[in-house]
Amino acid sequence: KCAPSNNLNVAYPHFATATEIYDHLREITKPGGEYVVRNFVGVIEDISVAASTVETRLFPKDALDYYTKKNMGWDYSQEEYDTWQMPERGGEQGDYRDGMSEKITNVIDCLKTEPFSKRGIIPIPFATEGSATVDWTNQGQTKCCRELHFYLEDGKLKCTGIVRMQNANIFVKNIHFFATLIDHVAKELNVPVGEYTHW
Repeated sequence: KCAPSNNLNVAYPHFATATEIYDHLREITKPGGEYVVRNFVGVIEDISVAASTVETRLFPKDALDYYTKKNMGWDYSQEEYDTWQMPERGGEQGDYRDGMSEKITNVIDCLKTEPFSKRGIIPIPFATEGSATVDWTNQGQTKCCRELHFYLEDGKLKCTGIVRMQNANIFVKNIHFFATLIDHVAKELNVPVGEYTHW
């Protein structure tokens, strides 16, 4: 039981995989030299984990796996932490694990109970203290990802990510985590994975 498709993201640029969108982001930001991009919207048609594993010099496969495990709230070793944790890979801005297990459970319960719901969300910032205390000097408050919205459409689990990420180099870490999260929720709902819209 899913909502029929009436998705206006058809007007946005579509990319077959995360590699394609990453290459596009690098190309359009190359003139600036720092790979900074703002207000970009694109749709990734294949958001499977395999198609969303984009290795770079900054993020080899093992680093991607470590950060995804960390953000999912899964176990990781001290050796993984010592090897891969570093400020250049996002620091506190890319640490989404606070309450993640509970948030995932909430999304699954929401979409199992009300498949047409628009409330299947994972809010990232200000999970416990509220936005009234916002402080731009606190990297832990200025997360790269702001919200992930999960919805069932055309018999598939789809997701829209609202992201404040400015550096295209960090995209590969976030998209690997998003893909793993989407895959996990889809398996719990027993539905195939659909597309991902990146704001």
